[in-house]
Amino acid sequence: MDRNLPPLNALRAFEATARLQSVSRAAAELHVTHGAVSRQLQTLEAALGQPLLTRQGRGIALTVAGERLRDSAVALFESLRRDWAALRQVRADAPFVLGCPSSLLARWVIPRLDRLGHALPGLTLHLSAQEEPFAANLEGLDAALMLAGPPFSPTWRVHELAPERIGPVLSPRYAGYARLKDRPGSALLDESLLGTASRPQAWPAWAHAVGLDAKTLQAGQDFAHLYYLLEAAIAGLGVAIAPEPLVAEDLASGRLVAPWGFVPTSASWILALPPRTSDRRGDALIAWLRGELKTQR
Repeated sequence: MDRNLPPLNALRAFEATARLQSVSRAAAELHVTHGAVSRQLQTLEAALGQPLLTRQGRGIALTVAGERLRDSAVALFESLRRDWAALRQVRADAPFVLGCPSSLLARWVIPRLDRLGHALPGLTLHLSAQEEPFAANLEGLDAALMLAGPPFSPTWRVHELAPERIGPVLSPRYAGYARLKDRPGSALLDESLLGTASRPQAWPAWAHAVGLDAKTLQAGQDFAHLYYLLEAAIAGLGVAIAPEPLVAEDLASGRLVAPWGFVPTSASWILALPPRTSDRRGDALIAWLRGELKTQR
């Protein structure tokens, strides 16, 4: 402890007591008991070696030393409060940088920006498309939205938003649509299936979930990103595999159909926060994302 400074917890109790002219009011402001404030005042007086307060009827009065310390302490804490409030405001006004894979960004986040803006008008969102795996410390990001399963980076603070559900989708424009639409999922074993290099496990995961042998699946054309895969399916080029929320609007419009429904996987929609102090804007975004995803289950 620096002997040239007073005990700071005790000084805070004294500043509140002197400013409010009451031990009881100081205790209420600091959310502690009357006795706790009294003990801090005694600690401060013992460290100084002289009294700072005296009893005056039912109230208190400051000694000469108490008045001098009051003036210094009140000015110090007022300056600290102003600077702290200003720093918090700067943080609140700064853009909230949200990273997410480009396909998820294009297919799900961007179409919902207007709804997000109305729900969270105080959130200034900056979107960052990510092509590579996210860094262990999420450097440069305030949060990362993704579809992923464990294990996660041990430095992330992971919030699960919704379970992932995937299923085969195809366009009514697809040449094999009439032949496939009323048949069971096993009919897809005879199809050349569209896939994506970013989610090579998606078709095997679906096959396992519906009781088919993944080894019998026939791999067709692969696309670099999920976004391209789904555009190919919409164009009628074949049967694709997709997370349910990413095709919800296509299903509603009839651009795509999902005759075999969707099944859960071991992955989830998650929002990962970096290993630093909590940001309340992240809490608000988590609540909105959960509500938005819930409407699409």
